[in-house]
Amino acid sequence: MRYMANADEADDVLNESFLKVFQHLGSYDTTLPFKAWLRTIVVNTAISYHRKYHKLDTVTNQSNLTGTVPDVPVADNVVDQISADDILALVQQLPPVQRTVFVMHVVDGYSLREVADSLNANEATIRSHFLRARIRLQELVTTAFSTKHTSRYYEN
Repeated sequence: MRYMANADEADDVLNESFLKVFQHLGSYDTTLPFKAWLRTIVVNTAISYHRKYHKLDTVTNQSNLTGTVPDVPVADNVVDQISADDILALVQQLPPVQRTVFVMHVVDGYSLREVADSLNANEATIRSHFLRARIRLQELVTTAFSTKHTSRYYEN
């Protein structure tokens, strides 16, 4: 679900991933961790799905990108109040390229260079997508949670 916009797409990617696992099980190196091998197949399948159905385009217009994340006021401890499901819902609101870059880098631990290589894109472009994703997520958190939780924090 981290890479996909909805459950139907996630099911498609999961099914395709397991098909690939079973088709290539003979090529699995048993000296390496199975989980890492499986994760690589799932991530690559998700990227292929985006390319095929969403035309995953990593070219971006960087003319209005400032290079910094704006300081948006969010009540203290708001992040502590956000559930994993809330975070997933916010990440799924990102455009496909930004979501893919953000999840690969932050959640799955790929370096921005590795993300760029996986997406066949320039590393500067990937950095731009990552920065835009961070800015957008900050805006989404602010919109969704600061108004709901701010008064509670300032009453104490």
